[in-house]
Amino acid sequence: MNTPLIRSKKLSELNHCHIWLKMESAQTTGSFKERSIGHACKQYAQQGAEKFISSSGGNAGISVAHIGQQLNIPVMIVVPKTTSQTAIEIMRQDHAEVIVHGDSWLEANALALSYVSPKHVYIHPFDDPYLWEGISDIVTEVIAEGVRPDAVVLSVGGGSLLSGMVQGLKINNLDIPIYAIETLGTASLNTAMQKKQHIQLDEVTGIATTLAAKKVCKRAFDLSQQENIIGLTVSDTDALLACFEFLDDHKTLVEPACGAGLSVLYQKKIHFMLSSNVLVIVCGGATTTLQSLLNHAKDLSIVL
Repeated sequence: MNTPLIRSKKLSELNHCHIWLKMESAQTTGSFKERSIGHACKQYAQQGAEKFISSSGGNAGISVAHIGQQLNIPVMIVVPKTTSQTAIEIMRQDHAEVIVHGDSWLEANALALSYVSPKHVYIHPFDDPYLWEGISDIVTEVIAEGVRPDAVVLSVGGGSLLSGMVQGLKINNLDIPIYAIETLGTASLNTAMQKKQHIQLDEVTGIATTLAAKKVCKRAFDLSQQENIIGLTVSDTDALLACFEFLDDHKTLVEPACGAGLSVLYQKKIHFMLSSNVLVIVCGGATTTLQSLLNHAKDLSIVL
């Protein structure tokens, strides 16, 4: 769905430019994954898919379940043991079959792949050209509203959002920088960029669990070597405090993964020209609650 584009008065004043928020948090499922997963599922449905198989601990799985329900196509999702009960319940509310398996997404994904057949189609949470194609529409929508961005700020997990935004910029003949933000414990892209190798992290840690891909998709890595992509990392504390500030300023609850991208603006870590239009992807978060954020604050010894 076409999501709202909002000029943030607070963030614009802080950063002395025009900050535009693309509110992907307003998707029915609460995150940008509905846009990417939705496009992929519809493409595979047209090709004769009779069942969707996926693996996810959160936003992607919730979106597969939602779209499958809309298309009247059964869904099986394999989730790791670390998946919250809230996420599992949301998937099951849309009648998805949910299997809990493994200590990590990689283990859950291996089981999911074993169920794939010609008619039982695998929906990858972040590594599929259809996902990137669905996301590319964001840029077209923004330009249609009269905003031609001079830079993009977004959070990076597996790399589908980054890959799709690069595709959207190219479609609209925009050659502008993308600031790719990760937390220190999930910095698979930033580490790969520094090493100039498509490497896998030994482990991922921290509260931004939906950014916790040990290895970004190859497309995202390749783009980081070819395009004007600037990698930045922030702490868990930075990401969490941005969630609370954003809730105060925009009355919208987002997860720490989204807060990571917002934090570089609240802390003015990037210098923009006065006339710049900066597009920020508010990627959302389907399972975030105020209590979960408060619990993180307690664990990080943050006094609010």
